[in-house]
Amino acid sequence: MTREELRAKANDLPLAPGVYLMMDKTGKVIYVGKAKKLKNRVSQYFQENNASHNEKTRRMVSQVDHFDTIFVSSEFEALILENSLIKQHMPHYNILLKDDKGYPFIRLGKEPYARFSMVNRPADDGARYFGPFGGRSETRAAIDAVCAAFKLPSCTRRFPRDIGKERPCLNHHMGRCDGFCRGVPDEKEYTERIEQATQLLSGHYRQLTRAMREEMLREAEALRFERAAALRDRVSAIETLGKRQKVIAGICADTDLWGVYRGAAKCGWAVIHVEDGSVTGRETDVFTAPTDEPEAEMLSALLNQYYLPRAVLPREILLPCETPDAEELAAVLTERAGHKVSVHVPQRGDKAELLRMAERNAREDVERVTTLQERENRTLALLGEMLRLPEPPGRMESYDISNTGASDIVASMVVYEGAKPKKSAYRRFHMKTVSEHPDDYASMEEVLTRRLRRYLDGDEKFAPLPDVLLIDGGVTHAQVAERVCRELDVPLPIFGMVKDDRHHTRALVTPGGEEIDLHANPAVFALIGQIQDETHRFAITFHHESHSKSAVHSALDDIPGVGPTRKAALLKTFKSVKAIREAELPALEQVVPKNTAKAVWEYFHKEN
Repeated sequence: MTREELRAKANDLPLAPGVYLMMDKTGKVIYVGKAKKLKNRVSQYFQENNASHNEKTRRMVSQVDHFDTIFVSSEFEALILENSLIKQHMPHYNILLKDDKGYPFIRLGKEPYARFSMVNRPADDGARYFGPFGGRSETRAAIDAVCAAFKLPSCTRRFPRDIGKERPCLNHHMGRCDGFCRGVPDEKEYTERIEQATQLLSGHYRQLTRAMREEMLREAEALRFERAAALRDRVSAIETLGKRQKVIAGICADTDLWGVYRGAAKCGWAVIHVEDGSVTGRETDVFTAPTDEPEAEMLSALLNQYYLPRAVLPREILLPCETPDAEELAAVLTERAGHKVSVHVPQRGDKAELLRMAERNAREDVERVTTLQERENRTLALLGEMLRLPEPPGRMESYDISNTGASDIVASMVVYEGAKPKKSAYRRFHMKTVSEHPDDYASMEEVLTRRLRRYLDGDEKFAPLPDVLLIDGGVTHAQVAERVCRELDVPLPIFGMVKDDRHHTRALVTPGGEEIDLHANPAVFALIGQIQDETHRFAITFHHESHSKSAVHSALDDIPGVGPTRKAALLKTFKSVKAIREAELPALEQVVPKNTAKAVWEYFHKEN
């Protein structure tokens, strides 16, 4: 279908809730979305002016050949259906969470002496399931920690089949298991401890310890001290388990805190589970998504895929930003959980601080798995997109002028290959045509003319040409550079580096006056700021060196016959130019030859 046909079909849709599926020429589903009003949402994709779309959306729309819609009766049904279709089709342009195989569950069977085991997904077999957990290692850690806290068996023996057949294993001698293989404790005690373990896995940590303390006191009052001591040790183990946060990721918590981080090459999310003010675990994942994807839309996609398949849900979900379907998600989760699930964004206080902790967790995971080269490549790709270059810039040159009044006017040329400075290609320029008064524009014109002519003359020190010219200054500086390139017939992309009131780079500007805001992407902002700082540093250093040489230039340098050796001898003897000026001719003849001494004396006594 053509763009006009797609637009016409979208305009014929009703203002009703539903789900839409975008498909390419092969019929493959490339994107699934939901809408409260299908007509409004779908027609936006095919408008003539798509400036409001991000790069991912523009690419997706360019591949759409046709689309289908599914009408539903409510926004809740649209939310659930969208998640189901995303899982089914795994569309390329949707943000995709790990599939269920990445989130194992803990299973507890119904047979006598049932054991905890790890499975990929729940089954309709009458067993009890806990989770899902963040990963296989975390799930195994949860099982081991619970068994150790309640001194349950973790060996390969099966009961009641193996009771009394062999001596207790090493776990019993180490105090990690009470040796149920001996027949003591009995099955009733085993069942009681399993029930307590399930309470812990269900998130009822404080309620469990409170009940066990009450039982411990009753046993002590009845003078059953061994039983009371065992309960005391078990309560201590459970409290230690909670404090050390051994049971992590996936147990039913009071609150889930979400953090999302958009890196230079990858994105990441983290969810931290909190129970009664104590962190009980976390889950994180790294995924790829366009860096211009709105955070609210990205988070909405993650939440739906994360919570809708889960059987155990928190009572509160805290988010770093508002999402378009937060109310619908809360209603769906409340209906499934059997208790109220609230979704909101805290603005201040302890909860807001915990959200920052979640964001730090997401950031650390992203930075850990993203290599430096990946970050640099992604930053250059984003810069190329922002500057509308055909490909990411491989070589960038930046120029700055530095002067003190009309003297010591110098220019610097800094070269970046990729995102790294190439100091061997740096160049310095003393102004030759600009000397009477400082003129940054004329100086920029001279230095760029000299640099490009050297390249056109075949000077290898000034090859190759850059992919981008960055000029320290505003639109007028960029226009000067454009005029030089036009006169020499060397077409180059040119941008001025505009500074804010604190002398920091805030934007790039074209010779036509179009400003490109850099704050939208922190990585690009940092790179351009680094280039400008390095260019300014190199220019200032060169200027200081030139000015210092001018400062130490003495009148002795203008006297015929006084070279470096004789100048050094005079300064060593008389210590200063002033002392040399005041010295008599015989004193000068003691240090340098008579003709040189006479020239020095006459130079300082011209008026006589």
